[in-house]
Amino acid sequence: MSSFEYMFSTSEYLPDAPEINLRKSMQQTGEARTVLTDRFQRTIDYTRISVTSDCNLRCFYCKRESPGIPTPDDQQMKTGEIKTLIELLAEMGIRKIRFTGGEPLLRPDIVDLVQIAKSTTGIETVSLTTNGTLLEKHFEALVSAGLDGINLSIDTLNKQRFFVITRRDKFIAVHKMLKSLLNSSLLTIKLNVLLLRGINSDEIKEFVALTMRYPVTIRFMELQPFDDRQIWRTGRFMSAEKIRAELFAAYPALSEVSGSATEFFSYRLPGSSGSLAIIPAYTRNFCSKCTRLRITSDGKVLSCLYHTQSLDLLPDLRNRSAKHQLEAIIRKAVSLKPENGKHGNNAKGMSMSEIGG
Repeated sequence: MSSFEYMFSTSEYLPDAPEINLRKSMQQTGEARTVLTDRFQRTIDYTRISVTSDCNLRCFYCKRESPGIPTPDDQQMKTGEIKTLIELLAEMGIRKIRFTGGEPLLRPDIVDLVQIAKSTTGIETVSLTTNGTLLEKHFEALVSAGLDGINLSIDTLNKQRFFVITRRDKFIAVHKMLKSLLNSSLLTIKLNVLLLRGINSDEIKEFVALTMRYPVTIRFMELQPFDDRQIWRTGRFMSAEKIRAELFAAYPALSEVSGSATEFFSYRLPGSSGSLAIIPAYTRNFCSKCTRLRITSDGKVLSCLYHTQSLDLLPDLRNRSAKHQLEAIIRKAVSLKPENGKHGNNAKGMSMSEIGG
């Protein structure tokens, strides 16, 4: 057992939220279909679809070092099933799709999935989150398929540190793609940087420097409160407020700009081409503005990342149930969406790779 693994312990999770009554499906009454709206009048227009829980890196804050057993094909959604879901979600008002994992580029049909989503009437934006290890192989095909944006997860710009964090010698491939992405005008590019005190927190300035030259958004992230490792209890956790304080200490000329809902703090330096953001993933300042759903690779729909209760779509997908039955499950999930997930927690033992990063 490594010193990192020794430090991590299990945590308690909140009980499932009670179910509430559903609104009648507009489709079943023959009336015009409405957009997805939750109990708190938030329009749900964004879905993150995990296409695999497998990953080819073993980041110490997410995965155990041993690779484990790959997810059996029959336990994850097939191409046609994902296509059915995307078409239905678009009819229900979803406008943005993001493919996640695990590592989504491990999925042999990932280019086909991007093309399916991009060609679906109603879907306006299709993006993907990746660790970049396999991106060179798929990049041209993904662009040709219509991909709009990539979030590259990269926690360090140092080769030796990359190996310490990921436990895999993949830095050269990832760094090569980073340089290609930064110099590309074909896609919207964001870098996800999980900051940990004493691990990579001394690289803040190196990442900030990228925004001076390139139209990239650097997203400094708090550790998510998932898996059984609880690293924030070891003194490694770095809060959004601490990140913000260090940024302003080094760059007092930062000015606030608008970012996405999760980019609760967004800034730009004078004369820069790109921007900075802080994602308060643990302190969760942004929860009340959430407009998204998550669907796991095994077909479970989650209305909240921190909610213990999921609803299973896979049996109905496999049985080719009528659309209104699938729609009813999705609307039920939306009806369970809490006003604020700040005090919730996810199912015990699940990691972000299982939920969809």
